[in-house]
Amino acid sequence: MYLIVGLGNPENEYSNTRHNIGFWTINEIAKMNNIEVNKNKFKGLFGTGVIQGKKVILLKPQTYMNLSGESIKEVVDFYQIKENIIVIYDDIDTEKGRIRIRKKGGAGFHNGMKSIVENMKTIDFSRIRVGIGKPEFKNDMINYVIGKIPQEEQEILIQGAKKAAMAVEEILKNGIDIAMNKYN
Repeated sequence: MYLIVGLGNPENEYSNTRHNIGFWTINEIAKMNNIEVNKNKFKGLFGTGVIQGKKVILLKPQTYMNLSGESIKEVVDFYQIKENIIVIYDDIDTEKGRIRIRKKGGAGFHNGMKSIVENMKTIDFSRIRVGIGKPEFKNDMINYVIGKIPQEEQEILIQGAKKAAMAVEEILKNGIDIAMNKYN
């Protein structure tokens, strides 16, 4: 079984922000595979299904970004998932609309990832970073990640989420190494 997690913030006011690109990606994966992500448990919204012949759980933690690890830990403990975890999240160090896949690694400066590493007590899980670019001014970071997205940028970010969804399909079909070669 695979746990596929998209990071974001739960309220409508955040739904169209750069920080919610993980949620956008889960929505895209769900749409592509006819999976409803509407069960409310584990401090998150989740749905189950089959993608590329593999059982999956799609999860959108509802704890707010900085506590995402709490929701993931509950799912992992309940389903006894030891590996096969993919986390999708926004990345300011990657160009808008591009994605980067890694087998494992540290949390960097991303608070959602810090929460996951802290709660899971490991860095051994796959991740797909979806590029959102950097703000013009570094001290404008919070407004940049949770603020309104200009119309001309929206389509680029949507394409990034779609690319990340296709990368998840590739990981499930052919493995992470092939997905990294194809998308990185």
